[in-house]
Amino acid sequence: MKIYNKQQISSAARLDHDALRAVEEGFAALGRGEVSMPPVLSMNITERNDEMVGEVDIKTAHIKGNERFAIKVSTGFFNNPALGLPSLSGLMVLFSARTGVVDSVLFDEGYLTDLRTALAGALAAKYLAREDARSVAVLGAGLQAEFQVAALKLVRDIDQVHIHARNPERMRAYQQRMAEHHGLKVVLHDSARSACAEADIVVTTTPSSEPVLHWADLKSGTHVTAMGSDNSHKQELESAILANADFMVVDRRSQSETIGELHHFTGTFPKAVYELGELIARQQLLRTATEQITVCDLSGTGVQDTAIANYTAGRLSAAV
Repeated sequence: MKIYNKQQISSAARLDHDALRAVEEGFAALGRGEVSMPPVLSMNITERNDEMVGEVDIKTAHIKGNERFAIKVSTGFFNNPALGLPSLSGLMVLFSARTGVVDSVLFDEGYLTDLRTALAGALAAKYLAREDARSVAVLGAGLQAEFQVAALKLVRDIDQVHIHARNPERMRAYQQRMAEHHGLKVVLHDSARSACAEADIVVTTTPSSEPVLHWADLKSGTHVTAMGSDNSHKQELESAILANADFMVVDRRSQSETIGELHHFTGTFPKAVYELGELIARQQLLRTATEQITVCDLSGTGVQDTAIANYTAGRLSAAV
């Protein structure tokens, strides 16, 4: 059994085209029906007065033909920044798909979850956003807000970033990080509508329990990726966005209906819902006109975790 720490893992796996391809291949296998993936095991941590202080998710999947599968434990404690700690943490354990013996433990502290989530956002844009998309609006100012934009640069020529977040200080810190690490100028906004006014792509990256983005905020031709709703109490998108968009895509429909954006939609959904893996497997681009509005809800799947864990373990082994 091999044990790796975050420093080793982050050196081996980065936001690049190789990692993107690994996650894309995992989604394609899911779309072809070649993945065994149970529902997410989720637990909320509450204390006195039923105050929620954190959440724990366990995700796993086996991709047929792969030598290993991963079980990922991820924690989210969103008051941690006030304590000088990251909001997310966790680890991944890889098992042999032949014997069930532990192959390796990746003490990534949530890094690989951030990585594969950002890469899924890039894949959503690859298959749904306009080819000429260059401007992105981000709602939220955490690490995922940075990773999402960096990953988008793998699939689109992003040169403009707009941001809206509740905390002005965190927005300014984000602005500085993006300039220093990615050479991108970031424009700060005092509302979501203002941030989205010139955006070709909108990404929501919050743990919000009520909508942060509304249908009236979106201009014609926009693609929206929502990646914050991964628990039944979370919601980032107004239901009118789901109902009115030209195309609605999810990473897993049953999961979105349980913990994602579809969970909050009442009544019968008015249109077809596509799964991202099916689009990738068929190499299908839904958009047929520049003015269409597309939406992708990413609640995070176990196949992403197995794909990125296998990719990372392979690179770590090759480096020895």
